Amino acid sequence: MLQVRDVRISYGRVPAVHGVSLSVAAGTIAAVVGANGAGKSTVLRAVSGLNRIDSGSIELDGKPIHDLPAHRRVPLGLSLVPEGRHLFPRLTVRRNLELGAFTRRDAREIRQSLEMVLETFPFLKDRQEQQAGTLSGGEQQMLAIGRGLMSRPRILLLDEPSWGVAPMLVARIFETILAINRTGVAVLLVEQNVQRALSIAHRATVIQTGRVVAEGSAAELLGSDLVRKAYLGL
Repeated sequence: MLQVRDVRISYGRVPAVHGVSLSVAAGTIAAVVGANGAGKSTVLRAVSGLNRIDSGSIELDGKPIHDLPAHRRVPLGLSLVPEGRHLFPRLTVRRNLELGAFTRRDAREIRQSLEMVLETFPFLKDRQEQQAGTLSGGEQQMLAIGRGLMSRPRILLLDEPSWGVAPMLVARIFETILAINRTGVAVLLVEQNVQRALSIAHRATVIQTGRVVAEGSAAELLGSDLVRKAYLGL
């Protein structure tokens, strides 16, 4: 469904990503893992349209999208849940969710999506009129994921969903990602928590200093010496 081919990205004159390739098949979870500063989020932001690429290509359903601005990629089925969540803290939970549907026009379908999100995250149903900034870090992360689902994506792009979340809620967030995937939504997950990411992904790409150093099934990578020594401390 999604194909990133030999993508190179720079910040000014400083190269950040050196020829990264990866793919996401329909209905699967693909993880991009590695240490902080490896270039994972830079790649994800390029897929979403927030970072321009210097060379290479990004294709959705076989069609290039790398020249499209971010807002034109959303109706094609891409939705980014950014690192740090970037909610509107003074707006209500409900209003934050509604803003996730900004590219859609059918009010009835938007209401249906809102009901689906509230079923996925039941605690939000009772807090719809609460300001988003008063939620805990984990609750804000789940609200951000819910907002991402409001555009009815085919591929959900998740950037460090466990960032700033209490350990007791991290497992719940990853269980939610699995539940979303079971509905047919593909997921491209960027995550510093390598073990968590590989435990739910179908395939994974390991990036170090902007380069792919390993790729394959998540199970294979969990058992590889490179991953076990470099990221799992085993």
